[in-house]
Amino acid sequence: MYVVKSPLSDASLKTVSEALQGALVDLVDLALVAKQIHWNVVGPRFRSVHLQLDEVVASARTHSDTVAERAAALGVPPDGRAATVAVGSGIGVTPEGWVDDTAAVSALVDALGAVIVRMRERIGATAEADPVTQDILIAVTGDLEKHHWMFQAENG
Repeated sequence: MYVVKSPLSDASLKTVSEALQGALVDLVDLALVAKQIHWNVVGPRFRSVHLQLDEVVASARTHSDTVAERAAALGVPPDGRAATVAVGSGIGVTPEGWVDDTAAVSALVDALGAVIVRMRERIGATAEADPVTQDILIAVTGDLEKHHWMFQAENG
C-alpha cells in the first residue's frame, strides 16, 4: 500500500494532524447541526433563518473538504466518521424537534462560537509547525466568524 509522506518533522506532523483532525470533526458536526436546525426552524423569520442556515452548511462542508484534503496531502488519513464526530466535537447538544427562530439563531451563535474558539487554538498551535495549514485554518475561521457575526445580528 502506498503511504503519502509528509515533508514535516514527526513533531510538527503530530501537532498539525491533531489540529486538522479536530477542525474536521468540528466542521462536519457544524454542518450537521446547522442542517438539523434548518429542517426544524419555525417562526416569523423562518425563511431568512432557514436560508442562512444553508449558507453555514455549505461553508462547513466546503471547509471540511479542504481540511480533510490538507490532512491527506500530509499523509494523515482524515476521519470524518459519525462515531468520531460524536465523541470529538466541541459543539454542545442540538435542540430536538421544532426550534423557534430565536432559539435557532441562539443555537447557531453558540455552535459557531464553540468552533471558533477551538479553531483559534489550532491557529496558534500550527504557527510554527506548518504555516500552510495555519493559513487554511485562518481562512476557515474568518469565514466562520462572519457567519457568527451575522447570526448574532439576527437576535440583536
